[in-house]
Amino acid sequence: METLHTTLLIIGGGPGGYVAGIRAGQLNVPTILVEGASPGGTCLNIGCIPSKALIHAADEFCKARSYAAETSPLGITGSEPRIDLERTVAWKDGIVKKLTGGVGALLKKNGVKLVEGWATILDGKTVEVRQEGDAEASVRIRCEHMLLAAGSVPVELPFMPFGGPVISSTEALSPSGVPQRLVVVGAGYIGLELGTAYRKLGAQVTVVEAADRILPAYDADLVKPVAAALGRLGVELRLGTSVLGMDGSNVRVRDASGVEALLEADCVLVAVGRKPRTTGWGLENLMLDMDGRAIKVDNQCRTSMRNVWAIGDLAGEPMLAHRAMAQGEMVAEIVSGKRRHFEPAAIPAVCFTDPEIVVVGMSPLDADKAGIEIVTANFPFSANGRAMTIESTDGFVRVVARKSDHRIIGWQAVGGAVSELAAGFTQSIELGAQLEDIAGTIHAHPTLGEAVQEAALRALGHALHI
Repeated sequence: METLHTTLLIIGGGPGGYVAGIRAGQLNVPTILVEGASPGGTCLNIGCIPSKALIHAADEFCKARSYAAETSPLGITGSEPRIDLERTVAWKDGIVKKLTGGVGALLKKNGVKLVEGWATILDGKTVEVRQEGDAEASVRIRCEHMLLAAGSVPVELPFMPFGGPVISSTEALSPSGVPQRLVVVGAGYIGLELGTAYRKLGAQVTVVEAADRILPAYDADLVKPVAAALGRLGVELRLGTSVLGMDGSNVRVRDASGVEALLEADCVLVAVGRKPRTTGWGLENLMLDMDGRAIKVDNQCRTSMRNVWAIGDLAGEPMLAHRAMAQGEMVAEIVSGKRRHFEPAAIPAVCFTDPEIVVVGMSPLDADKAGIEIVTANFPFSANGRAMTIESTDGFVRVVARKSDHRIIGWQAVGGAVSELAAGFTQSIELGAQLEDIAGTIHAHPTLGEAVQEAALRALGHALHI
């Protein structure tokens, strides 16, 4: 068996792993990255990118249908539209292929050796990699530093395993057709993003959620515009309802009062979360300290074993690609000899529902629980000219600042295209901005960003347009 030697060995080519590889290569650290599928991991291949592509296609189809129904206030009409789902999926796959190919090119450009295959950990310095479909073709890799970046997998319900009509987000992103009746189990961001897309593509969608409202991880004010939009689309919500399993082709559910019912379904999307990928690749051989399902790490992403690191979803919440990227970059720099710690002031989270939700830093409730006296204000998009021109006036921008010194500690927004405000929100917190800094910054007109300035102005007591 061939044996390779390297300074840094990265297991997993997702956002965290490939960014770590690129940065390590830039710093002249000999690096090998092992990936069993295409570079880019869940995010690029079967997650963030393809889901946003499908959401966009569904939005465009939904708009075209509204024009055919002669309901558009813009005065646009058209003939009855159709969608060729095979072409839609091919377009989505083309985007994925372009991005994953770009990742591979960047790794090569920076001198990172990409080994295609599935790694099995033998010890803290050694892995064995087998090639897909060829048990005889394997290679052993020895390293000084091992970076674990294996990502996560969808949570499977034991009484409703994946297979047949029961699918995960992976299968939902490559549909061969639109089911007539789709039941979505879980009203978190994955379930609602994909459930909304399928509704816009023409499916009858029912969402089942055990909590008493959708998006239970987000505060109620942010969720209201999303719930209203789901109602207008005709998505049926079964809240406070538990799923019991399949009964033939039906989904058996029980509501809060104990009443059971059957929901007809041609397809069932189970979207009840993700869990770190900790089994099937020899991780147990390292006997690392764990934090629940995740690997326990410190603020440098070090595990309990010297020179073994873990990043991204494998290291627990928040399971966000941009968090993994930042951690991967940091680990590469530490391995190269730089001093770094992972201590971000804030990590943005975006829910790509319709309308979108952005959360950065503390909400008013978070601040109250932490005993921080605050000043907070929101500015509605109904008073924003740009929001009116893109027909997206539901929602608002909210700022949260310490009362003592007006230092901004949080931003929240819900509305059309508010994901694009996330960078500015995060940057203001990282730079320690005060309300006066945002209020005194000239914002371009007409843009959604004006609502950011107006929220700060309103918190100071003198909003201009409300």
